[in-house]
Amino acid sequence: MVFLLQGLQRLQSNYDYNVRRHKRPVSEAASYREIGEFWDTHDLAGLWDKTKTASFAVDIESEATYYAINKMLSDKIQSVAQKRGVTADTLINLWVQEKLQKLKAS
Repeated sequence: MVFLLQGLQRLQSNYDYNVRRHKRPVSEAASYREIGEFWDTHDLAGLWDKTKTASFAVDIESEATYYAINKMLSDKIQSVAQKRGVTADTLINLWVQEKLQKLKAS
């Protein structure tokens, strides 16, 4: 919970810094909560003239590698993961790590 609060404080601090630098959001909101409330009830269609062109680099390389698993095995993995309260991805990663550690030890 402490990490979450620190993260929220850091986000608000960054938001405040950008507002001071005159990067006012289209919503004219003073917080992320107000921005969310604004966009819950507004559409960008009528506000395009208030936007600016932005350029930025995007690195789309995945940090994950995907492997095919047959449907029956996948269903079993999903079931076990759900019982343990984790995602199937997490469960598989844990199982593979355990297996690799055992192989390394032998």
